[in-house]
Amino acid sequence: MYSSSVPWKVLSSSVSVSVLTEGWNLDRLDDGAEEEIRTFKVCVTFDAPFLAVPVVQLGLSGFDMDQRDSARLKVTTEGITESGFQAVITTWAGTRVYAAEFNWIAIGP
Repeated sequence: MYSSSVPWKVLSSSVSVSVLTEGWNLDRLDDGAEEEIRTFKVCVTFDAPFLAVPVVQLGLSGFDMDQRDSARLKVTTEGITESGFQAVITTWAGTRVYAAEFNWIAIGP
């Protein structure tokens, strides 16, 4: 049987980014670079830090894309720490992304 003197903490939220977000680059293609992979990073800071690095799960909950090409979109995490993480939104080929929304949940001590 497992017992712990430290209770688990669960934090979650929703994040929306778009062409109105400073640095957004997923809505345009450079000349001759239609196969280029493009990423946009979002820094997420937890309301209260964890005692150790938590497990973070992301879920794509919405997007706005140009209908002229296939919908290509990926959301991943990197740099998870006790105080936050970076969400990495990726697209490629001719896809133009105007907005993305994702939910996250972090679980840890």
